Amino acid sequence: MNETPVKQQSTAAFYGQAVASFAVALAATAIGIVRLDADSWVRAFLGIAVLYLVTSAFTLAKVIRDRQEEGRIVSRVDQARLEKLLAEHDPFEKL
Repeated sequence: MNETPVKQQSTAAFYGQAVASFAVALAATAIGIVRLDADSWVRAFLGIAVLYLVTSAFTLAKVIRDRQEEGRIVSRVDQARLEKLLAEHDPFEKL
């Protein structure tokens, strides 16, 4: 059988950079909304819209990741079935 491919994991620095980038972007947006020269209902609407956008982005990322992982699992099962068939096949059986 083929060896299982090594699962690539992100480094701690990449993880930290991603978290910091998200925090800075969210904080900058929140500060921009708070300092906006508009009525409070406009700022509240924008705040809710940003929260909805963030949760939708997380959901979309999870769905994409799940679909990609499902494709890998199906591919590995198909590969295992093929290898089993090839291992059991005896070309000299009918001779």
